Amino acid sequence: MGIGVRAYELDSLGHVNGAVYLQYAEHVRWECLLAAGIGLEALRELGVAPVRIEETIRYHRELRAGDQVELDCVFEWGQGKVFRVRQEVRRGAELVAEVVNVGGVLDLGTRRLVADPEAVFRRLAVVPELVGL
Repeated sequence: MGIGVRAYELDSLGHVNGAVYLQYAEHVRWECLLAAGIGLEALRELGVAPVRIEETIRYHRELRAGDQVELDCVFEWGQGKVFRVRQEVRRGAELVAEVVNVGGVLDLGTRRLVADPEAVFRRLAVVPELVGL
């Protein structure tokens, strides 16, 4: 998904503020979930919501106002209550940053992570391959 860097997203050094990378990444994760058929309303009907447990950014290049970037979204499922989403931020062919998100699915009633987040996404996904299922 393409995103244009806006001037108000810059820090005092004239490049994109680190928090903005996280906003870009979260926006693209939600777009990926929606494209797969997994919307917030459907998740809430199940009494769950995705949560962010940890996020890291590895910077490779600076972004400045007017740059156009593309982000991808690769879900990695394993054992247990968490999953990872790896995202690359690219300006054309150039790797600008990598964002890795560790997430889970929160049971809104118990306020605990569900045991099998993959099963929740699989239950709702219309296009499961978009989220690595």
